[in-house]
Amino acid sequence: MARIDFQNYSEPTVNGAAFVDADILLDLGMRAASGRDGAVNFIAAHMYFNLADRKGAEDAAFHRQDIAGQMSKSEIAAALRAAREWLTVH
Repeated sequence: MARIDFQNYSEPTVNGAAFVDADILLDLGMRAASGRDGAVNFIAAHMYFNLADRKGAEDAAFHRQDIAGQMSKSEIAAALRAAREWLTVH
């Protein structure tokens, strides 16, 4: 799987974030929610689904709501902070 390095590049045009569309974000959310690439990470999944929904992915809101039912309030807050941070950087 291709990875975008969000840590080392501050410009979205350099790190590729400007080209991340809703389908990619939805796929990243599915991978995080299912543990396909390692351990299940609901915080990352919620963040990616939130970003995908913002970019217009039809199923993203459903998946975000589904996993939110399995998360604590503090985990949801962490996911929302991560999504805001991603938007600030990109």
